[in-house]
Amino acid sequence: MVSVTTICYLCRVIMTISIFMNSPITETVFSDCPIRQVLSHVCSKWSLLVIYTLNQHTRMRFNTIAKSIPDISQKMLTSTLRALEADGLIERAVYAEVPPRVEYTLTPRALSFIPLIEDMIQWALNNMSGILHDRNQKNNN
Repeated sequence: MVSVTTICYLCRVIMTISIFMNSPITETVFSDCPIRQVLSHVCSKWSLLVIYTLNQHTRMRFNTIAKSIPDISQKMLTSTLRALEADGLIERAVYAEVPPRVEYTLTPRALSFIPLIEDMIQWALNNMSGILHDRNQKNNN
């Protein structure tokens, strides 16, 4: 099992892709592309980390997720959870208790995405040293 902090590098790579995908040129040329529409949500800065974190547990409460992901703000976590719920990737269960309890779980759709995330993590781990080496050489020139 890979820790959340280990996949931060992968998220930076995906953020670069995501930034490209949200460029004005892409909006004009590929605005109706279904792949772009899906990837813009699941490859956002925090979505992969939230999905991967939820996969480590059966159910998680908001504060537990927030504590598991370094540097995510409450506002961004709320926004990310809402977007993932809207896309059918997570389920939000509200329990009528005092105080109210809300738990999040992955849907079968998100669970089918986990092997792809794990493959991307493995790819990043296998290639990270070479990428960092090339990046350092480029920055030093």
